[in-house]
Amino acid sequence: MDANPTAAVRVIRVTASDGAASQLLLVGEPMGGRWLYWLPAMGVPAKHYLPLAQALAARGLGVALHEWRGIGSSDRRASRRQDWGYRTLLQDDLPQGFAAVGAAWPGTTGYLGGHSLGGQLATMFAGRHSAQIAGLVLVASGSPYWKNFRRAWLIATAYVAAPVLARLFGHFPGRRIGFGGNEARGVIVDWARSGRTGRYAAAGVGDLEPGMATFAGPLLALRPCDDWLGPAASLEWLLGKLSRARITRAVLTPDDLHGTADHFGWMKTPEPVAARITGWLESQA
Repeated sequence: MDANPTAAVRVIRVTASDGAASQLLLVGEPMGGRWLYWLPAMGVPAKHYLPLAQALAARGLGVALHEWRGIGSSDRRASRRQDWGYRTLLQDDLPQGFAAVGAAWPGTTGYLGGHSLGGQLATMFAGRHSAQIAGLVLVASGSPYWKNFRRAWLIATAYVAAPVLARLFGHFPGRRIGFGGNEARGVIVDWARSGRTGRYAAAGVGDLEPGMATFAGPLLALRPCDDWLGPAASLEWLLGKLSRARITRAVLTPDDLHGTADHFGWMKTPEPVAARITGWLESQA
């Protein structure tokens, strides 16, 4: 590990085809010729993953932290007048960000990873751009399909109520109710659909699962053992859609993480997760 725990952070402004802009945070340098493009969980600003990125950078991995449209440094905010769904995130925003990192670090190899919904969207994006992505990293992620959770009836009810709430307010008021951020109606409609049906599809792009099934690269899936938002059945349902991927699974305990092993607790002590990721990358090499 690098003796210097603080890597330099470079800020790049990324502009989508419709003019929406946000900051992309580049942390460290790809010393081994590899970098990880990281997608946050629903409603979580990119800067909250800086401790993870610093821990990875200290091990020689360059990291790019994506900012979701409508969150953090994004110049858009979900409202009655501004709406978007998975199509915009997958076709307008992510390609621009991923290409910007490739231009900043030419001649290097890009991996794609994410937390929670970020991990799900990483698998969808990989299904559409598999030639650009050397591998996938998922942490505390899984399908939202209601049948894979305890108290499934309550989860199913939430997937009916969330789009209704989003239409009522003009956006999903995640900050007010304590779940996610203030999300666009379209994002919530696409997310809730996958929660009700167990399948990934989105308005404007259709069925995403055939593409996901073609991804044949390596995949690391790390699951905190006490993550009720991403239980084992949820993760396996998601991984089952990546039938050609070469999957490595690991369950993380409180002893592994030196702290709580739940959906967000691992972010407080990200060094063990960083060590698992970089160790897996070395094994791929």
